[in-house]
Amino acid sequence: MKELSITDSKTDDYSSLLKKYDLLIEDYLTYLTLEKSLAAATILAYNDDLQKLKAFMIAQDIVPENITSENIESFLADIYDRGLNRTSQARILSGIKGLFKFMEMEKRITVSPAELIDAPNPQRKLPETLSIDEIERTINSIDLSLPEGHRNKAIVEVLYGCGLRVSELVSLQISCYYPKKGFVRIVGKGNKERLTPIGASAIHAISIYLKQRALMKIKKDSEDILFLNKNGGKLSRTMILILVKQIVGAAGVEKTVSPHTLRHSFATHLIDGGADLRAVQEMLGHSSITTTEIYTHLNQAYLREIIKFHPRNFSK
Repeated sequence: MKELSITDSKTDDYSSLLKKYDLLIEDYLTYLTLEKSLAAATILAYNDDLQKLKAFMIAQDIVPENITSENIESFLADIYDRGLNRTSQARILSGIKGLFKFMEMEKRITVSPAELIDAPNPQRKLPETLSIDEIERTINSIDLSLPEGHRNKAIVEVLYGCGLRVSELVSLQISCYYPKKGFVRIVGKGNKERLTPIGASAIHAISIYLKQRALMKIKKDSEDILFLNKNGGKLSRTMILILVKQIVGAAGVEKTVSPHTLRHSFATHLIDGGADLRAVQEMLGHSSITTTEIYTHLNQAYLREIIKFHPRNFSK
């Protein structure tokens, strides 16, 4: 997709207008960093999106305070024409709304021009999951005779048993693990902390692994990290991805999987079993319950598939 260009702006005072947008975006991103504690990757994504808005508005010689709802809708139509999907459009609009809310808060404008603009409904892809039988086969296929066998089993048990993101798993600290209380303390996106229950199977697997870990020579900066590589250091995200793919493949499961597949399976099996949606939201660390609701859609898709076996489900 061709990038928007601001080099052909019609304004007579291009540099002044450019500086105005740059300062505004810089102030907003600083606010998101310091006040909202958003992750660096999220800040970069917001910046990329707002640079597109800046380019579009400067090309029309519009100062930030004079942007109208019609201007924003024209911008959204423009990025649609350039091939951005509905999910990307919704994300960009979210960033724009946040920017104008910030301008309201700073009293740079009185009313946000983006407030009443609805985001396009994103196309939601149902995530790949493993069945309970596939999970059992995967765990039982781990070769415990290997030096890393018990560690690998504990990793899979924790990913599936707690629904962790891979970034949360590799950073999981022993000081945040409370087996007697049945909880782990997780630092998730935006440095938000949550307590997540951990089941007996995962606790048992960790207890065996910890005995082996105690015999390792551990690097100074990794002394509190739970899961270590063979050199006594912190595991990488890539290593966890490779590990999970190898283990699932060895179990004969013919699906495209990643560590996130175990997180999806965790949530899906809880919802299928009747767990409260808000409890699952809390355990996953989702800021919005809308994100968690995808697992109810997954369950509905399964039910629609099952109904084909009903004797009255046929076309006349």
